[in-house]
Amino acid sequence: MDLSIVKKKLSTYRTEGGYLKNVSDELLMEVLLAWEAWSGPAAGFYSAIGVTQRKMAVLIGKAKKLKRDGVFPESSFKEIKLEATQVFAPGSCGIELSLENGRIIRFGQVELLVDFLKKFAA
Repeated sequence: MDLSIVKKKLSTYRTEGGYLKNVSDELLMEVLLAWEAWSGPAAGFYSAIGVTQRKMAVLIGKAKKLKRDGVFPESSFKEIKLEATQVFAPGSCGIELSLENGRIIRFGQVELLVDFLKKFAA
């Protein structure tokens, strides 16, 4: 996402005193998505969109609350279909997961698979 566009959108909500008032929910979500995608230092993000750290904390806090409350559905969720097959090797058994893109993950124990699925779901 281009931060200059987010900066221009935020400027429409800026008052004459420099405050951000009545920022729309959609723009808050765009700011949150841009923040989550940002990989550099936080100060660089703040300067790129022309907002101070304190103002950004308020905006991101509101956006996270909206996200938790379910106002915005998770549009970036991608379902991965897994096929679980048991592979029986001499002396041991395990589970093999075949992912859509041709990758295979093998687990020697069921507990490892369960741990993987718990972490994957979180």
